[in-house]
Amino acid sequence: MAVASYTPGTDRLELMQTFVRIVEAGSLSAAAEQLGTTQPTVSRRLQTLERALGLRLLQRSTHGLRMTPDGERCYAGAKALLDDWEALETELRGAQDEPGGRLRVVVPHAFGQGQLIEPLTDYLRRYPRVSVEWLLHDRQPDFIADGVDCAIHVGAVDDPAVVAQRLAEVPRIVVAAPSLLGENPLPEAPQALAALPWLALRTFYRDEVSLIRPQDGARERFAICPRLATDSLYALRTAALAGLGAAIVSAWLVADDLARGELRRLAPQWEAQPLPVYLVYPQARFYPARLRRFLALMRERMPMIDGMRP
Repeated sequence: MAVASYTPGTDRLELMQTFVRIVEAGSLSAAAEQLGTTQPTVSRRLQTLERALGLRLLQRSTHGLRMTPDGERCYAGAKALLDDWEALETELRGAQDEPGGRLRVVVPHAFGQGQLIEPLTDYLRRYPRVSVEWLLHDRQPDFIADGVDCAIHVGAVDDPAVVAQRLAEVPRIVVAAPSLLGENPLPEAPQALAALPWLALRTFYRDEVSLIRPQDGARERFAICPRLATDSLYALRTAALAGLGAAIVSAWLVADDLARGELRRLAPQWEAQPLPVYLVYPQARFYPARLRRFLALMRERMPMIDGMRP
């Protein structure tokens, strides 16, 4: 294979962007995917940058890619330069700054397929030059390695390296199919729930149920031995509809099931602790317009989404 050569017309910013992405993604193939290009193209850009600088920046080993000392200095300088360049572009464009490029967003599976599609659609209509990668994961991403711009996260955020803005909360209730109850009366108190078969959502509860009564703050808890435990909210709902057990679910997910009578709310004066919804993104000196506008829109729209509580 011919070694890439440097010419005066080569886009130096593109070469540095590629190098930074290789380092942060951890491999040429991952960098190519995040940049929307091919691995040979990424490899050629790396060779061109190394040839232009007359330095070896990366070394391959059985453990993957490793930066050389020159590569570490290059990465730090390139990262700072790229941040400064984007900040300068934004300052010069001022009010005319039109969002463009690709935005990578991680959202929870169930939430990202339902409630969040409407504000996403609004965002894409407002900013036609932006394209979005809408990635469905329930875990908090590795923003640098995964090349992710921001995430919508349900549940606590304990990473001090990120910015986490609380937007709203998700009410959670106890439900079951009428077939599970049979001829028995609808349970009104938590103590009556303990004897039922149970389903568990491993992300938030496994072997114990804790409930609160909002009107006076009273709390009750009891142990469960779930017949089915899952990490999927949709699977939990389907199992509840099939009559396999009682479950704690996000209220928005089962609103239609309750209206049709396919599920019943148990102990209606009680609910599980609401789950906070956060907008999460890495700390940085500069944020591109496409991210700033997305963050602003989500802060505006999230508390108004059906099933959310401010």
